[in-house]
Amino acid sequence: MDDEKKQASGNLREVPVDWEALEDAFENNAPEVHSYLHLVTGEVLRVVDGVADPQMHVRIASDPNYLRIDPVSSREQYRWMERYIPMVEEPELRNKLTMAIDGKGAFRRFKDVLMTFGPERERWFTFRSERLRTFMEAWLTAHAIQAIPRPAWIEPGAEESPESIVPPSVAPSIVPSSPSLGPPAPESEGGPRSSAGRRRSAEASRAHLRDLAEGLGPRDLDVLVSFAEFLKARRAARGFAHHHEHMQTERADSRRPPEAPQSAESEPGS
Repeated sequence: MDDEKKQASGNLREVPVDWEALEDAFENNAPEVHSYLHLVTGEVLRVVDGVADPQMHVRIASDPNYLRIDPVSSREQYRWMERYIPMVEEPELRNKLTMAIDGKGAFRRFKDVLMTFGPERERWFTFRSERLRTFMEAWLTAHAIQAIPRPAWIEPGAEESPESIVPPSVAPSIVPSSPSLGPPAPESEGGPRSSAGRRRSAEASRAHLRDLAEGLGPRDLDVLVSFAEFLKARRAARGFAHHHEHMQTERADSRRPPEAPQSAESEPGS
């Protein structure tokens, strides 16, 4: 049995998976969003229909280093809410959550109710992350992928302009879920860190942004949308720059001539 496990592990492909980006991809099951795992860099790229170049899917499909990610279905994520509600101890909150998931817009209403219950929201994030973790690990195993720690690297001091790195026609097409903008925090080899803190901060920021948007006029909203699109394109540009740099390094290594053998003069006894 041990020999079989060793043999099976030897056939696994080691990939420095970006766990946070992979979790986002598994959670986002919008039909217009398509996510891909790069089997060399471990980064996750998103292609959004209506925004991306129509030929982008074809180019990615022709690259064997990209693997399409199958997100968790809405039906399954709805079951998670159903299973979580009976675990809530406070009767009033339990009733509010039960009513929130009834009908269209259940996911948004469920989150809105939890927004005012900090400790319970924290428990929900942990509950959901554990189930996403199970799906991610099963998916990686099904594709013979072994997740390994991501290498640490340092962002260059002078940041290059995104427009000088990636052509404008390409930059908005692919949106990396979580591009590396600096040295990543340490991750365990067994999987992702607990994302409760990250989720809490993100949800609070989204709620704050919604509150601000409601008080803005049409012109200010246009400015806000334009700035958000700029940030989205900049993230895509950085993600492509990192991937391009990696591919250039690989090409340079493959073209590098082998080292010359040691000369006879340096060998002992000559």
